[in-house]
Amino acid sequence: MSESDDSSTEQLPEGSWASSAARRRNMQAIRSRDTTPERRIRQLVHAQGLRYRVSTRPLPALRRTADMVFGPAKVAVFIDGCYWHGCPEHYVPPRTNSGYWSDKVARNIARDRDTDEKLTQAGWLVLRFWEHEASDTCADKIFVEVRRRRGSR
Repeated sequence: MSESDDSSTEQLPEGSWASSAARRRNMQAIRSRDTTPERRIRQLVHAQGLRYRVSTRPLPALRRTADMVFGPAKVAVFIDGCYWHGCPEHYVPPRTNSGYWSDKVARNIARDRDTDEKLTQAGWLVLRFWEHEASDTCADKIFVEVRRRRGSR
């Protein structure tokens, strides 16, 4: 049996951010879109009659995507994961490779604030929700704001 066939001796790619091969596989499996909270909120918003784009750039020149985009109303919705975006209630600093992951979360938070600022300057309303928030409450807030910005047509 060759070394590449033995999963117990699996090597990390050179310069890998993962603390172990198992951790690397676990982190690679985490979804960046279509998470359960996103799908629930989208389903509720759709049931209220609103239509939107999923995982798209609100501003084509800005290399950042919102989870839901209501183009004509200029509303961008983000459903942020507690770990990746540093939720003040639920974020728990990592125990392994803590320097890398803490810096990564801090960069995500800074990028989120920068995104909010750029979208707001361009006339967009940014709505951010944590993954732990009640989906129906989030959907209701989205509905109210999109209808308000559309002029309740």
